[in-house]
Formats: sequence, C-alpha cells, structure tokens
Amino acid sequence: MNTPASNRTRSPLRQASLIAGVVFLLVGLLGFIPGVTTNYDTMEFAGHQSEALLLGVFQVSILHNIVHLLFGVAGIAAARTASAARAFLIGGGVVYLLLFVYGLIVDHDDDGNFVPLNTADNWLHLALGLGLLTLGVVLSRPGRREHA
Repeated sequence: MNTPASNRTRSPLRQASLIAGVVFLLVGLLGFIPGVTTNYDTMEFAGHQSEALLLGVFQVSILHNIVHLLFGVAGIAAARTASAARAFLIGGGVVYLLLFVYGLIVDHDDDGNFVPLNTADNWLHLALGLGLLTLGVVLSRPGRREHA
C-alpha cells in the first residue's frame, strides 16, 4: 500500500519513472484538448496528414496521443519496482532515440511518416531519449541505495 511514508522512501529511480509516466499521461490527455492542440479539427488517426499541433508546435495524431497515454501508464506501473523503473527509463530512452533516427530518415510528407513527426518532434525525441536513458543509467548505478 502506498502511504505518505512509503512515498518519501521511494527511490530516485522509481520517482523518475513515476514522474515521466505522469508527464506522458498528461501530454497524451492534452493532445485531445482543443485549444491546447491547435488545428484540432484536422487531427487524423495516424499519418502525416494530421495538421493538429500540441501547444501549436508538436504534430500529433490520435495514435500519437494514444501512444503517449500508454507510455504514461507504463511509466506509472513501472514505478512499483526499481527493476521495472530502470527497464522503463532505459527502454523508453532507446525507443525515443530510435524515433529520433526514424524522424531523420522519413520525410515529413512520406507515407511512412505514420506517427506523425515534424522537426520539433524530432528534437524533442532526441532530448527525451537522452534524458530517459541517462536517468535510467545514472539512477541505477551500483552502490545507489534502493527502496522496494
């Protein structure tokens, strides 16, 4: 059972997973809110044709938002144990770095751009990939004290 006392003893690794999960969940929800997402009426299920922009910057689709929601749920669930949190952070970092490379390879107007991705998304994916990977590695170094 999570009590206020147990939250104070949650390891930094598990806290990072929880925070990342909550942020991804929030981003996924915000992607479905008109106004926060501009050009909302042009949102497609998937593909580069979606002109919806989260915060007026990041191109999103219904699928893109659902992936953020699922990633958020995974991060929150992974925060239950240090090993799951580590796997989420490192695995998520690798996924986002692969998305960055994918975004560099696939042209914005290409039918292969099913996510969809724009330049702002690419840079964000690089930052997220490096950030998640770094958190997962640094916070799980040997000698770090872990709490269950």
